[in-house]
Amino acid sequence: MVAHSNMVIDGPALWLDLMETAKFGGTPKGGICRLALSEEDAKVRAWFAKTCEALGCTVTYDSMGNQFARRPGSNNDLPPIMIGSHLDTQPTGGKFDGILGVLGGVSVLRALHTAGLTTVHPIEVVNWTNEEGARFTPPMLASGVFGGVFTQDYAKGRADKNGITLGQALEEIGFVGQEPCGQHPASAYFELHIEQGPVLEAEHKTIGIVTGVQAMRWYTVTVTGQDAHAGTTPMTMRSDALWTAARMIDGVHHIAMAHGPDGLGTVGIVNCQPGSSNVIPGQVQFTVDLRHPADDVLEGMEKEFYETLSHIATSCETQVSIEPTWVSAAVHFDSFCLSCVESGTEKLGYSSRKIVSGAGHDAVYVAKVVPTAMIFVPCWKGISHNEAESAEQPDTTAGANVLLHAVLQADAQLQTA
Repeated sequence: MVAHSNMVIDGPALWLDLMETAKFGGTPKGGICRLALSEEDAKVRAWFAKTCEALGCTVTYDSMGNQFARRPGSNNDLPPIMIGSHLDTQPTGGKFDGILGVLGGVSVLRALHTAGLTTVHPIEVVNWTNEEGARFTPPMLASGVFGGVFTQDYAKGRADKNGITLGQALEEIGFVGQEPCGQHPASAYFELHIEQGPVLEAEHKTIGIVTGVQAMRWYTVTVTGQDAHAGTTPMTMRSDALWTAARMIDGVHHIAMAHGPDGLGTVGIVNCQPGSSNVIPGQVQFTVDLRHPADDVLEGMEKEFYETLSHIATSCETQVSIEPTWVSAAVHFDSFCLSCVESGTEKLGYSSRKIVSGAGHDAVYVAKVVPTAMIFVPCWKGISHNEAESAEQPDTTAGANVLLHAVLQADAQLQTA
């Protein structure tokens, strides 16, 4: 039985923090533009550090700029129990994606501080650098270094559209520490997040107990034909890259539908050259995102994808090249950490369901080196990566309460393990 079983976080204070931090990079439409390692990111990082220090924490940084706000435990030789997410956003992001996970962690620190409760393990709240990948691609770069997926040289060498590397930006804002990224031990990791999908809201569930994250693969497809005059080239003598790409995009849709309901296929960016209304397009480049909770099914989807695009290119008398740009295997979260989330949810009496995350999170890479679990709460219409992103105060409070009790449960049980 966990001590202080009636403890709850201060919901209004958490909400105030969410609204306060939304001012750093706030947009006229009520969202946030706070790209990683920008001036606005530096401001919210300073706010985070100051707020946590006022709650008795020591704030440090590793070599990738990840922030660790540490509240001491009664046995500081034990690896900390970590809570975290990210404070960077998309160019037209919302107030909750990632931010709720960090500020939910702050609310846990505040609850412990107010109660005067000293946990056995140190408790740390982490702000991971460049989760979104909106400025430096791919996403989850710093947690990827932490989890051993990327080398630090690779991550720091990633450049934004202006040619500024992540390493340069990190030095410029001054949030780089001496501890090598990945050498920070932890006993467990919990991440609170809005669902970014419509399931919890549609089913009137307050808490999503996240069992894992689906597998994802990204590609850049280049279709090459022959640009030619739109008025003088017969339809039967064309090598039209855009017509070919249109058929391929439809093919991606059909592949995903054939592996439903869990199979997903998305084309998010299309560039057409030369881009003139009376010229047959000679080259088209587009992105493809394929996802499924099962690695073996996604492998089959990829095989169909390659075969389908090759067949279409041949039939349209064009050429196609496919470049894989990102692969993330399916993740299954730690059973002990999940039991802590389930226990907290049941203890507090919230409605819940088990759910697989459709989006990637820092937890994906942290889970490679630390026992990990996630908690979801509903968001309005499942909208995210959008200025209209919204969540209800009772749900954010509920999610942070489950986070608090999952941490307390882990603290109680890990010390006797």
